[in-house]
This record gives sequence, structure tokens and C-alpha cells, in this order.
Amino acid sequence: MINLEFNFNSTEPLYLQVAQQLEEAIFTGSFAEDQQVPSTTEISKQFHINPATVLKGMNLLVAKELIEKRRGIGMFVKVGAVETIGHQRKESFFTDYILNVVTEAQKLGLTEDKLIELIERGYQNDTTEN
Repeated sequence: MINLEFNFNSTEPLYLQVAQQLEEAIFTGSFAEDQQVPSTTEISKQFHINPATVLKGMNLLVAKELIEKRRGIGMFVKVGAVETIGHQRKESFFTDYILNVVTEAQKLGLTEDKLIELIERGYQNDTTEN
């Protein structure tokens, strides 16, 4: 069975959770490129979610060109989907984090060199394995 987790108490709509969970599964390799993803029926039955809700989430991934419908067969991960997700996430990381860090550093009067030094210090203190 598929390993997806949904928070039914979240304020985030289930269809967005479906899209995010499937996107994460694609990005981490749980669903390989050109591999079929579970059907809306499979997901809806396994997780007790309305099939229309699951389909709405899957259609978001179709719109983002991460999965494609193959008539009469099902939904498949598009070739290049992992690269697309990676590119989107890097852009998001830049706009959501880096720009804010630079703005805050400027407010604090930190130079670019000092900011780079702090980032390097963060990497040196990182004890996780990559």
C-alpha cells in the first residue's frame, strides 16, 4: 500500500494535502518517473477521502506537469518531474528564505561577507548526515 499521511484536523484542504503528499513521494523517489501512481479510487478507499477530493489534488499535479493522464490506463509520473520539483523548490527557497535573510541581515548592518561567514558557521554546526 502507499505511504501517505493526511491531517484531517488541519485547516489545509485535503486536496492540497493529497497534491503535496504525492509531490513529495515523487521527489523522494517513492514514485519513479514514468511509473504509475495510485488511482483516485485506491487513495480514496485507503484513506477514506472523497474520490473527487483526491482527483482535485491530482489535477493540481497535472496542471504543474508532474503527472499525466494516460487514457484508459491511469496517472503516471512525467519524465522530468523530479527536476521540475527541484527547480520549483529552489526558487521557493530563494524567495521564501534567502530574500528574507538578506533583508534581515541588511537591517542588522551585516555585510555580505559576514552573512556568508554566518552561513558557513551554520554548515559547520550541522550534525546531520547528508
